[in-house]
Amino acid sequence: MKEGQTCDVNGCEKEAVKSVPREKAQAMFSLKGNSRNVHLCRDHYKEYKKKTKKDREIDRIGWV
Repeated sequence: MKEGQTCDVNGCEKEAVKSVPREKAQAMFSLKGNSRNVHLCRDHYKEYKKKTKKDREIDRIGWV
């Protein structure tokens, strides 16, 4: 992650800590830009993890 990168959620200017696939994040947030990956701040990343928990569990089961 680049130093000083900001969160890609509209209206948020906090520093980004993680990047996630755009297609999954777009379903829950209003995003700026159009890159493949979205940079999220700590608060939005926490919300993303909570909302995608079931999907991620199902994906992990498919790896077995």
